[in-house]
Amino acid sequence: MAEGTDKQDREANRLSGRIKRYAKVSTGVGSVAAKFAGSRLFGLEREQGKGASELRLALGGLKGPLMKVAQLMATIPDALPPEYAEELAQLQSQAPAMGWPFVRRRMAAELGPDWQSRFATFEHEAAAAASLGQVHRATTHDGVDLACKLQYPEMQSAVEADLSQLKLIFAIYKRMNPAIDPSEIATEIGARLREELDYGLEGRHMALYSELLSDIPEIDVPKVVPDLSTNRLLTMTWLEGRPMLDFTGHGLEGRNLLARSMFQAWWMPFNRFGVIHGDPHLGNYSVHSDADGAPSGLNLLDFGCIRTFPAEFVGGVVDLYHGIRTDDRDRTVAAYETWGFRDLTNELIDILNIWAQFIYGPLLEDRVRALADGVSAAEYGRKQAFMVHQALKEKGPVRVPREFVFMDRAAIGLGGVFIRLRAELNFYQLFNETIEEFDLEAVRARQAAALGAAGVPLPDRIS
Repeated sequence: MAEGTDKQDREANRLSGRIKRYAKVSTGVGSVAAKFAGSRLFGLEREQGKGASELRLALGGLKGPLMKVAQLMATIPDALPPEYAEELAQLQSQAPAMGWPFVRRRMAAELGPDWQSRFATFEHEAAAAASLGQVHRATTHDGVDLACKLQYPEMQSAVEADLSQLKLIFAIYKRMNPAIDPSEIATEIGARLREELDYGLEGRHMALYSELLSDIPEIDVPKVVPDLSTNRLLTMTWLEGRPMLDFTGHGLEGRNLLARSMFQAWWMPFNRFGVIHGDPHLGNYSVHSDADGAPSGLNLLDFGCIRTFPAEFVGGVVDLYHGIRTDDRDRTVAAYETWGFRDLTNELIDILNIWAQFIYGPLLEDRVRALADGVSAAEYGRKQAFMVHQALKEKGPVRVPREFVFMDRAAIGLGGVFIRLRAELNFYQLFNETIEEFDLEAVRARQAAALGAAGVPLPDRIS
């Protein structure tokens, strides 16, 4: 009994410690933001790199949504100055896990005091821990392997507090660097982060993707176990696999198989149903292999950051592709306006086309090619984002529509994966297979049917 009491005390102290660290980090972020504002106000640009380093140190070790926000910010092109994005990209998603006494109480809160009797086994140590929750392996009484994703306590309050910090950072950045209005970026991140707290919605997204990708045998999606799930506990089948980085040294055929599967898992749901996986982080995938250890397919593991778009936004993506490919400026401009860009001058259109040419570049040539020669995954997109940003300083400002944020971020993340795999594919053919006989009304009808069957809300119209 004394041992149990000691463990509970240690857990309480750990929770108290996290709260104190959180308060300290919030103060640190505010201090760094103030220094950043002052340095920019007085023209001391040399301080920016130092401030970025201080911000990373302030965030380092934090477990919670602010860490998630920081990681998101680092992957959205030009959302923050490059020095800040580079520093935040160094933050690690793996966090210390909650101990067993704490997990036991959390599980009882979700499934009731006899929760352990509903599993044949439940591992005390977490298999993985991240910013919003942790995963435990378990088995059913029928011998089915499970993954139980358990949300940390008080996450809703923490998310709202952290989003307030995000607004502060963005407000300062907007005042000191008005080339791009980031207000819609903050709105979009807030909406997605709040959705990530709803494990019931994540389970429905998982079921949606299972259906959308059912015709692609190389891609596996876990199945939700509804009787063992709540809005803060998501129990699913365990998919055995190894990290994708373990396979970067395999032969070209195996690497291409993984890259092709990634392409299909991302572009096919978007172009046909208006749905994207907004977080193509390597940790959200694993690889299953054959008897010889060669990669045989992809496991999709995390569905907390799924973005649905109205059909007209998908039409804008396809129109921009054709507009860039055929040098049809009217079609290109119409696509930007469909996305929600407003008051575009010819100069601003030319600037946006720099970015569009970069994003669509690999999809324009009907040949087998690498995504980018001589470019690292970390550098992918940075040069083009810098060019666009510098041009917008002179010709802007421009308001970035919120629908564009995760689309852009995910496309860059996907490209980074292809570069790591050193894939050589005909991206033109792969993309055109997903838009064959494209019809806006057909997308709208497919989306309504698929999302309705999965219990996922239809997207709002473009803001």
